[in-house]
Parts: sequence; C-alpha cells; structure tokens
Amino acid sequence: MQRNALEYLQASVARFPDKIAFADSDEALTFAQLESRGQALATHIAKKTKHINRPIAVLVERTAATLAAFFAVLYSGNYYVPLDSQMPVERLKDILARLNPLFVVHSNKTRTLAEQLSCPIISAEEGFSTEPDIVIVKSRVARVLDIDPVYVIFTSGSTGTPKGIVISHRSLIDFTDWMADTFDFTESDVLANQAPYYFDLSVKDIYLTLKCAATTHIIPKKLFMTPLVLVQFIDDVKATSLVWATAAFHLLANSGALDKIAPQSLNKIILGGEAMYAKQLNIWRHALPDVNYVNLYGPTEVTVDCTYYKIDRRYQDDEVIPIGIPCENKEVMLLDEDLQPVPSGQPGEICVRGTGLAHGYYGDNEKTDIAFVQNPFNPHYPDKIYRTGDIGILNEEGLFCFASRRDDQIKHMGYRIELGEIEAHLASLPKIRELACFFDKERDKIVCAYAGETQPKEILADIRDMLPKYMYPNIFIKKDSLPRNANDKIDRVKLKEEYFNESS
Repeated sequence: MQRNALEYLQASVARFPDKIAFADSDEALTFAQLESRGQALATHIAKKTKHINRPIAVLVERTAATLAAFFAVLYSGNYYVPLDSQMPVERLKDILARLNPLFVVHSNKTRTLAEQLSCPIISAEEGFSTEPDIVIVKSRVARVLDIDPVYVIFTSGSTGTPKGIVISHRSLIDFTDWMADTFDFTESDVLANQAPYYFDLSVKDIYLTLKCAATTHIIPKKLFMTPLVLVQFIDDVKATSLVWATAAFHLLANSGALDKIAPQSLNKIILGGEAMYAKQLNIWRHALPDVNYVNLYGPTEVTVDCTYYKIDRRYQDDEVIPIGIPCENKEVMLLDEDLQPVPSGQPGEICVRGTGLAHGYYGDNEKTDIAFVQNPFNPHYPDKIYRTGDIGILNEEGLFCFASRRDDQIKHMGYRIELGEIEAHLASLPKIRELACFFDKERDKIVCAYAGETQPKEILADIRDMLPKYMYPNIFIKKDSLPRNANDKIDRVKLKEEYFNESS
C-alpha cells in the first residue's frame, strides 16, 4: 500500500532515471536528479533538526529547483508550505507567525527576502551540495504515515488572516491516482505548467508528472504577457496536456493567438479554479476540435477538486458549462442552511465528504469547526463534511452546476480571494474612514467604495507592502460617506445598486 507521495518519485526513478521530469528556463532535472537533490537537502535539514511532521516553508520561484526543495522537505520527514516569493514581506510575516516553521528554505535569489522574515533559514543550493545520507533519509520517511500532512497551502482569509489548509499524503495520493486513471496520463505526456507552485492547482502538474513519469515544462511567467509567444512555447515543447487555471484558458482565447498558432500536439485540456465560459471554450474548440476538454471544480479544502465534467457536447455561447459529477471517493451534496437536502432542481450549498477533505486550518480550530462539520446524516461516529460556501444546482442531465458564492469569497484572476481580507488591510490605512469592497463579476473587477482624505494612487502605494497585486482593487469610488442601513451598518446592497446602475 502506498502511504507517501514520494513513492511516485521513487517509482519513476526506477523506470526512467534519466528522463527529464521538470524543465524551466535555465535547467532541466531528470527524475534521478530530483531524487538526489531532494535527498541531499533532506540530509542537510536532518542535521539541523531532529523534528519530523513539522512545517518547513519554501520560498517559491518558477523553477525545477523549487520542486526539488519540496521533495527534500518530504524526504526529511516533514511537510512543505509553499510561499510566494513576490508576496509583501508583512504578509509573509503574518503567515510565518501562525505557522512557526522549522525553517524557511530559500534560493540564492530569495536570500535577502528570507533574511527579513525572522525565521531560521536554509539555503537550497547549500543543501543540494550536501552528501546524501540515505540511512537518515529512509529512517525519516519510514516514520511518516499516510494521514500525516504532505503540504499546507495558505489562501486568503475573511478576517485579514490567511488560512493554512492542511492536506495529507492519503488525500493527495487518492486524488492523483484518480486523475491519472480518469484522464489517461502516461509517461508519454508532456505538460506545460501554468499554475504557480503556491496555488493548489499546480499539485496536479507536480504529482501527475511524478506518478506517470511524464515531463513538465515550466512556462516562464513573462510569456503570459505575450499570448502569441506563449502559444508558440506550447507548440515548441510539443505539450500534450494543459492542466491550467480557467483564467489563463480564457486569456488565450480572447487574445486571438489561437487563430495564428494551434498546437497540434495537444490532446487534453483540463481546467479549474473558476467558472468556465462557453464563449471562450468555443474559440478553443474551433482551433483545436479534437482535444478533450474537462471542467473541474473544487476548493483547496477538498484536495484540489471534487467534481469533473468531460465536456461531451457543443455549448452555445450563453450556456452554462456544468461542473459535472463527483470525483471518485468523494460525495457531493447540495444542502440548505439547516444542512438538509434541497428539493430537486433547487440551489443549495455544495458540501463534500471523502478522503480528500483537508485536516482543517492550521492553527485555527475555530474556523476548522465552522467549515468542517459532522455529516448530518450520520450521527453515530465522526464523519466530516466540508461546507464550501458555494451554491450549486443539479441540472436536468444530473450534472452539478456552479451558481454563486454564499458569501464574499470570490475568484479573481484565477485566485481564490476573500474580500474581507482586502477590507481589513485597507481599513488600517490612516486616511480611510470607512470602506466596502464588492466584485463586478462581469468585468472581473474588484470595486472599493470608500470615504477618506486620500486618492486611489495613494491607496495603491500604501498597500504595496500589504497585499499581492492580484488582490488590489481595480476600481475606486470615493464618497463623502457610505450609506447605512437600519442597523447602522454599511448598506452594501445600496452601494452595489448605485454602482451597477451607473455602469449600465
């Protein structure tokens, strides 16, 4: 029985030691090199600490070396926490204060950042040059159970504090095995990685590559600014599979690049992260009619995805693309506010159970108990379901469709964001008296209405060290004061009505 995600890497090393696993702009690492680098850095970590099953943060770059660092953490008997190296320092410090990791692993490029974080640090390059001690590595890996964490990914939090979602080896193995079998991934596949490694969508690229002995080319970030060059890159590496955020899929569709270059090596495109639109799907289908297109749905808390839909018919531009049926070993239910089944054809909150459920939120039992609740249909023993906060509906074909968010959590530019976190940081600025944020879904814009003695340019300058760019408001509305409702709370409904009436 497999109990550690590293067994995927070890099996691929045995089959194809010299085959390229991951390639970036500067280097390509074979499966054997990934293993040796991982075990070397793991030895370096083991010499500095006796602990296992503790978090070790990794400052993420779009490199194969970053992945080797992930595997090193696992070889050391611990679990990795990917952190965006472009994230503002104060936000990183907030995460690390909650996480209390053993170390922060950095590269030569991110050393200066690491030194600002008030945590013990380890150089990846120094670790990679260490002589591996296989006995130490094996003894540490042997102590890890499949219920132990493999990674923690932090997402935006509604109170201004990011949430660390704890995923186990068993959940990851369960999901990866299902992905490989359901979508026929093999050693012949070539993936073109789009998702950053601090975004859980990238888990699919990473572990499908390890399990199937496939090859993944890491797309340079700058190529997403030049769609034609991006499509040429996909064509040049002869990618067979794109496992992408839907936002990137839409970007290429809208760019017109597919009219000029249509990579003929592609045979499957698997999407997730936000709603897929039929208009953009049809642009891709016109360019690449023989590709298999798949729509996935799921929050990080269920180990990447919990439903899937192999798109098997043509859709008109204004039709809704379903999110499909449950992934294997996951049950998906639509429940009302009392956690009872909704009538057929009626919307309800999407709730999930199965081995994919996260252990909860790192260091936050209160939030865990709110989101991960006892299965209302089984009072006899612990049996958790996850309340996604998303509203779905079952269509006439028996397929789940996404409808909306229950609260203010949004999907913007491929990222899962809670508007409350943006508000919490903006409210801390001295020149802002009051504010409210909401989302213009049609235009994919975050809107901030505020009252205060400041201008939008000043606000953006002030939050540079607080929030990543994808969380910046796109539209600012300055008012003398914000409307209030009968409870003396900011009247968000009225704010939205005023905005959309003026925008129409």
